[in-house]
Amino acid sequence: MSEVSIYLPGILFAYGAFLLGIASPGPNVLAVIGTSMSVGRLPAMALALGIATGSLCWASATVFGLSALRSTYAMALTAIKIGGGLYLIYLAFKSFRSALSSHDIEARELSGGRCTTWGYWVRGLTIQLTNPKAALTWIAIISLGITNDTPGCVALVIVAGTSFLSIVIHLLYAIAFSTQTMVKLYSKSRRSIQAALGTFFAFAGIRLLVSQN
Repeated sequence: MSEVSIYLPGILFAYGAFLLGIASPGPNVLAVIGTSMSVGRLPAMALALGIATGSLCWASATVFGLSALRSTYAMALTAIKIGGGLYLIYLAFKSFRSALSSHDIEARELSGGRCTTWGYWVRGLTIQLTNPKAALTWIAIISLGITNDTPGCVALVIVAGTSFLSIVIHLLYAIAFSTQTMVKLYSKSRRSIQAALGTFFAFAGIRLLVSQN
């Protein structure tokens, strides 16, 4: 436990990046919101759990991949951090642009017709696993919490924590957005959320780029 506590700032920073990423109305969030509004809470919750399962898969694959690279190539993590930092700065740019836009969120029911609860879980899993941006996002998030000398248990803590947060937050979206009141409140705060997201991602991106480890 004491070994993990040394790396707690990086772990919390990774958690923060993940939370703000979910706060942004991306394709996954919009799919859950649209399903909740159009079909109901239960299908949306199944979809949310499928997305969370996909997040766990991406996070685990990223950790194992980075661990393998670190054990083989000493400079691999540095190169990955540079790529992750640039990607975070790109996300910051997109967030600021969205904050300046008057275009509101568009949550729609998924195409393909309605299906069983199990079917919505499979759809959620498929949406997440087939999203190419998810790999870049997870590389950036995991890189925020680890360095060249970080023990494997720290990476596992990041995976476990972000997986738990993914389940809770996506389920909250599924429950909350079954009401029009929450949709209106979210729309009103969209610009502030995007501005905060852009600020954090810009800071996180610069932090990765100037990191020496």
